[in-house]
Amino acid sequence: MSKETWLVTGASGCIGAWTVLTLVQEGAEVVALDRDTANQRLRLIGGDGVKPAHAVDVDIRDLPAVERVLDEHAVTHMVHLAALQVPFCRADPPRGAEVNVAGTVNLFEAARRHGLSTSIAYASSAAVYDGAGVTFTPANIYGVYKIANEGSARIYWQESQVASVGLRPLIVYGGGRDQGTTSSPTLAMAAAARGEAFRISFGGSTQMQYGPDVARAFIDAARRPAKGAEVYNLGGPDVTVAEIVACIQQAAPGADVTFDDVALPFASRLPKPWFDMAVTPLAEGVAATVELYRRAAKASP
Repeated sequence: MSKETWLVTGASGCIGAWTVLTLVQEGAEVVALDRDTANQRLRLIGGDGVKPAHAVDVDIRDLPAVERVLDEHAVTHMVHLAALQVPFCRADPPRGAEVNVAGTVNLFEAARRHGLSTSIAYASSAAVYDGAGVTFTPANIYGVYKIANEGSARIYWQESQVASVGLRPLIVYGGGRDQGTTSSPTLAMAAAARGEAFRISFGGSTQMQYGPDVARAFIDAARRPAKGAEVYNLGGPDVTVAEIVACIQQAAPGADVTFDDVALPFASRLPKPWFDMAVTPLAEGVAATVELYRRAAKASP
């Protein structure tokens, strides 16, 4: 394999941290782009010794700065995860559009000018669907932004042959998942590890995707042959929130975890075709997450 240099945007987020960790463990050269360069989540999941080759504080709304990063580091692969989550987009829709939509266009434009020959792997979302997971009629502005990004990806392929693979996760869990509407299960795991009570803010059934599995999917997507503007849902087995709670209590006996029997405002499962990815069993992923937060709690002063 020829030398790979990876640009990971949104590198300080949950999926970003797992992506950086996976690539660093492979021995790849990683350029971690984020306004937050403290790498808190990366340190949480990988320890203080795991660092990207380069950490750059660049705003993806700044196209010339993004171009410089690609050119100066001779980037060969790109995973684009930088975005504002649902609550932040709801609180400030214009800023959400600047970061999530214009920022994504900047990444594609920089890739076009750079002559990137590999597929851009970028994060779309289950939020593009309606509550039944059938039509593309999102319930919030965040989902609208993601639909716009999928459209931009399609046009960049049609007009400029910039290839891409968009992946739509549903509920990602694991170390570092501490923001967003669906972060409650991971927050419950962290609370259980500390011996604290927690109430998950929703109920019903859903599909849970473990952070390391999702990171691997994005890396595999960026390595796929460049053949178009592809988009896939991330699948997985159906699980109930009651089953999630049971897994937490198995990993942390006596954990006081409850949940509100309120359905989430989007699909409980995503239709096929699903991206081909490894799926860690729920009990295994929950146990690993609880143990990670247990170690972190012991290490805290």
